[in-house]
Amino acid sequence: TVPRRTVVACGRTLRRSLPTLLALAAAGAVGTGLWAGYRFVTTSPRFAVTSIEVTGTHELSADEIRARIPLALGENVFRADLDAVEARLEAEPWIADADVSRHLPHTISIAITERTAAAVVDLGGLYLAGADGVPFKRARLDRGEGAGLPVVTGLDRDTFRADPTAAAARVRHALATLATWTADGHRPAIGEIRIDARHDTTLFTYDDAVAIRLGAADGDRLTAKLATFDAAWAALSPDERHQARAIHLDHDTRPDHVTVAFARQAPPRNP
Repeated sequence: TVPRRTVVACGRTLRRSLPTLLALAAAGAVGTGLWAGYRFVTTSPRFAVTSIEVTGTHELSADEIRARIPLALGENVFRADLDAVEARLEAEPWIADADVSRHLPHTISIAITERTAAAVVDLGGLYLAGADGVPFKRARLDRGEGAGLPVVTGLDRDTFRADPTAAAARVRHALATLATWTADGHRPAIGEIRIDARHDTTLFTYDDAVAIRLGAADGDRLTAKLATFDAAWAALSPDERHQARAIHLDHDTRPDHVTVAFARQAPPRNP
């Protein structure tokens, strides 16, 4: 027979272990239930993706977005790798940000924030650049990309690669100069802005490619030079405006001085 002392010790041990055993049994049951639930939601046709909604697109169509993502209709909504979808979309030049979410039982929503082109930059090829001055893609002129935007020249690919921060600053300077110019709606439209390494700026009118040489100009100095331009332009007749080839406002010590050069005309005129 088993000694009474041994029986008592075994009983005491069993009582102490019972809560742990019950907890393990419960955990096993819960784990089995969780696994069954996981199997259900990741394999049930109820959770197959039937709709991929796209919002925020202008340059790219919703169908183009859907064609670019690693996700197709019929896939399980819980198995969809949302991070991978976002990463794939944000690799697209036009897309600044993509926010992808799932909506049960069967919808994936994609909210797109596209980049906005502010200029076409000539770097030996034409590129679209945002207001930050950074080129983000080649301009597809055959698709109308860049239509109506000013062209920024005076840079090249090597210059941009050598110092992209400084190159982007030159593009921003060009856009800031243009913004000041266009604040007065009576000035002629500008098609090109040429800016060199010293930030000397030349504007070219859209219609007749008249070169408006501003030199180094920003802030109050730019305001003064544009006031001088306005006075000179107002003094020219329509024919003289058409014949003008260059308007020199690059006299940095005399912002009130202007010289107009004409095509097939004798000496430059000082209005």
